[in-house]
Amino acid sequence: MKRTVEKIGGTSISNTQAVLENVLIGGRKGAELYNRIFVVSAYSGMTNRLLEHKKSGEAGVFSLFSGAGNKWAWTEALGAVAAAMEEKNAEMFGGEPEQAVADNFVRERIEDVRNCLIDLHRLCSYGQFRLDENLATVKEVLSSLGEAHSAFNTALLLQKHGVNAKAVDLTAWRDERNLTMEERMQDALDKIDLETELPIVTGYASCRDGLVRQFGRGYTEVTFSRLAALIGADEAIIHKEFHLSSADPNLVGSDKVCKIGLTNFDVADQLSNMGMEAVHPKAAKILRQAGIPLRVKNTFDPKDGGTVICADYAPEKPRAEIVTGLKGVFALEVFDQDMVGEKGYDAAVLEALTRHSIRIVSKCSNANTITHYVEGSRKALKRAAADIEARLTGAAVSTSRVAIVSVIGADINVPGITARALTSLHDAGVPLIGLQQVSRKTDIQAVIQEEDFDTAICALHETLVERAGVSVRPAAPLRPAA
Repeated sequence: MKRTVEKIGGTSISNTQAVLENVLIGGRKGAELYNRIFVVSAYSGMTNRLLEHKKSGEAGVFSLFSGAGNKWAWTEALGAVAAAMEEKNAEMFGGEPEQAVADNFVRERIEDVRNCLIDLHRLCSYGQFRLDENLATVKEVLSSLGEAHSAFNTALLLQKHGVNAKAVDLTAWRDERNLTMEERMQDALDKIDLETELPIVTGYASCRDGLVRQFGRGYTEVTFSRLAALIGADEAIIHKEFHLSSADPNLVGSDKVCKIGLTNFDVADQLSNMGMEAVHPKAAKILRQAGIPLRVKNTFDPKDGGTVICADYAPEKPRAEIVTGLKGVFALEVFDQDMVGEKGYDAAVLEALTRHSIRIVSKCSNANTITHYVEGSRKALKRAAADIEARLTGAAVSTSRVAIVSVIGADINVPGITARALTSLHDAGVPLIGLQQVSRKTDIQAVIQEEDFDTAICALHETLVERAGVSVRPAAPLRPAA
């Protein structure tokens, strides 16, 4: 029988009824319910509360705990997390006996974490112990709370509906064993009969080097892909709140975009670079090397087969598949008249960007200028620029805010496509700052002013996708109709 490992994202798992009806049960009965493994993310917004807000930077429990301000402010934030978790329990179980069980689980975990952090504060009041040496571990512990909560609740909800579900906790809670991720997964699976039990697995999995430390906030997809590789799944499936489409339907219009039915991991990598993650690049690498195809499905459109991403797909005819982009990018330009013919300039810039945790989106250079298009805070950029100028004494470093729009496809080697892209931007009144296209023919990147972003996306999509007459049915909106 076909076996799948499936991941449910935070926004989807938060819509409990839709996930239950469309994904977890979805009309299945008996044996049809099993031979599936679900990896679940924390409920939407919960990890932001536990760490810090991913976009706004608003302080969460971790940032308050690690900050230099009121050393006890984090306790109030942790209490707010507990209240939010219990509110979710009430929404799911509505005062029925399962709610008390879910609330007890939350209280036990929250109080254990509270006591642990208080003890750590007390220990670090002695000079021999340093708080900063333990912060990475604190971040791992706090991250695991969100997934433990959603996995426990999901299994409890399925049990209420007569499904033999089992919560599988990979967070190493009160587990003193120092296992690798694969060892921890195998240990859990050895206790489960996939023919008759439905495992609901935490998206956080404890490992020796720290999951968050290695993979950041995309760790749930790494857990999902490694689990799929471990069992040799026939297919890996990610359930999201949208179809993988030729552009953002909210921007271009749901009647104009097309669902992408089949593509390859090269396209998935380019999308990830533009912040439009179909799958975390590390997770994609694991699935690609294991020979496991990935299917991306819309939680709210269960009858649709979704998008299949595989390693060996090549289109019969070259074409542009997706037009997307990234706002909030900075162009960090290093100019030195004496750069030509000299070595080491690029290495110095890369070292500074790495030191200050600034992500490189793209780069270009000529005889005396190197420009990196990056994501990071202004504070980090200022520090990186100062480091570069200190290292390269003759260099002038400048930064400016820009946006990048990208035309992506498994094979965009279409005669004249770059010229058509440039013409469409010109006709739409979008000034061009820069243009890049690599020899692999998977994407074209245009650097523009941020205020021209929406106009550029619509213009490029109309010219390169809509006029190309892609014969795929229109994609569904990002959200189901009310």
